[in-house]
Amino acid sequence: MTAGLTPPYPTHGAERDRWIIERRPARATLDPRVPYAFLVEDECSATNEVVPVATVFLTNRECPWRCAMCDLWRNTLTEVVPAGAIPHQIDHALERLPPARQIKLYNSGSFFDRGAIPVEDYPAIAARTKSFERTIVESHPSLLKQGCLQFRDLLSNQLEVAMGLETVHPEILDKLNKRMTLTQFSEAAEYLRSNGIALRVFILVQPPFMKSHEALHWAERSLDFAFDCGATAATLIPTRSGNGAMEALTQLGQFSPPRLDIVEAALSYGLSLHRGRVFVDLWDLRMAAPPCPCYIPRIERLHQINLGQCVLDTVNCIHCEGVH
Repeated sequence: MTAGLTPPYPTHGAERDRWIIERRPARATLDPRVPYAFLVEDECSATNEVVPVATVFLTNRECPWRCAMCDLWRNTLTEVVPAGAIPHQIDHALERLPPARQIKLYNSGSFFDRGAIPVEDYPAIAARTKSFERTIVESHPSLLKQGCLQFRDLLSNQLEVAMGLETVHPEILDKLNKRMTLTQFSEAAEYLRSNGIALRVFILVQPPFMKSHEALHWAERSLDFAFDCGATAATLIPTRSGNGAMEALTQLGQFSPPRLDIVEAALSYGLSLHRGRVFVDLWDLRMAAPPCPCYIPRIERLHQINLGQCVLDTVNCIHCEGVH
């Protein structure tokens, strides 16, 4: 399909929803009693220790928002999971994982979406996290209501909520179809802070509709905003394709993935602020085909920076004719 045959990206929310959904590839077939993935990875903690963190990717209903860049819906269901399914999924994962000190319960949407995580399962979920030092979940800012405090009060450890800020570029944030403003984000962050709940922020590096030469500037401004909102950690996510809509935006000339040097510079900037932990999501970077011999050592450098939270010497590359 050529760019001329791809319908333009709509200007209104309902039309954007349809445009995004119409371009989706197939959804995965999942078992509602089994998480679609689980793993243990090391992460630098809030106390600057490298600790093992168990991440359970819960199977549940799709998020009610249709964000242009999101591919997480591919591992979701079209219906609400039955009561008891989520605790069973956690048991399934923990029985197969090595010991860990923290746990992330990520569910391809919002933990406090009642159509995704049944409220009646909160006590059973909390019981399964009691051996961990910290429980980390995800949520859209608009869903931080009483359920958030209800779950916090059931926990015997620290609750941390991860929220997708994506970008502070106001026009692009609107185009992402997230249905959120920067004011709403900052108000949600204050709600968490005032209730003793830690905040982690997700930031897209070069989201769709952003030019490459603007990407570093807006990643830096987004980091500034995240820490102004009280974030204790910020994760930089190199924007990827793979959901149908992003491929269409690529054809329209409205998306290209960020260069690795932009990701490296954004991480260095965030750490230079000394305002909280800054990570780069390396998953898709590790999966990408190396365009140059320097690519693999550069990814390993980012991994070591993630763990140590200090900028390391750059990688010299005779092939790229420069230092990275």
